[in-house]
Amino acid sequence: MTPTATSHDTVHTPLTAERVLAGAIELADRIGIEQFTIRRLATELDVKPMTIYHHVPSKDAIIDGIVDVVFGQIDLPPDELEWSAAIRRRCVSARSVLARHPWAPPLMESRTTPGPATLRHHDAVLGCFRRGGLSLQLTAHAYAIIDSYLYGFALQEANLPFHGDEEIAELAEAILESFPVEAFPHLAEFTTQHVLRPGYSFGHSFEFGLDVLLAGIAAAQQSNP
Repeated sequence: MTPTATSHDTVHTPLTAERVLAGAIELADRIGIEQFTIRRLATELDVKPMTIYHHVPSKDAIIDGIVDVVFGQIDLPPDELEWSAAIRRRCVSARSVLARHPWAPPLMESRTTPGPATLRHHDAVLGCFRRGGLSLQLTAHAYAIIDSYLYGFALQEANLPFHGDEEIAELAEAILESFPVEAFPHLAEFTTQHVLRPGYSFGHSFEFGLDVLLAGIAAAQQSNP
């Protein structure tokens, strides 16, 4: 006779390295990297902690792996676009990806054993600058400046004490009520005449700042070909 399943049977998806990393990203997205532990990941995956080590050897290897997955989600600079437009496309994509993974910005350049997606990403960005005619020195400056801006903005955005227009308005109004307006006139002006206006978003400054940086790098290229 063929055994029949009962209501007490449980079907487990086989554990793989890919499933470990997918579960790790979901957990980090929810609780942050500071609270991330192998024990909590094992609970997430419904396995024993030691089982995880059969597929990924350590917590550091898991973090290396999920950082590499995040790099793999970022669009590479398209070859068919002019260098500044291609880098812009990559940076806009990176900001969107990092917003989904707010734990990631401090880790993106901190790993000493980068994975294949990380290496592919860096090689493509460097190649984009070089195809655009930037010298090696200007390429180094451009990459450092742009990524410092990108990661810094993403980190600041992830740690803002508000989400959405309504929360911004409520917080701004509460701050205004907490201090005498005449003592801080510029802060009061900025809050009432800009932050509290319909359509304000901190995130709107990202592409403005990115365009300023790209224009500055292009100007440096023209003055020092």
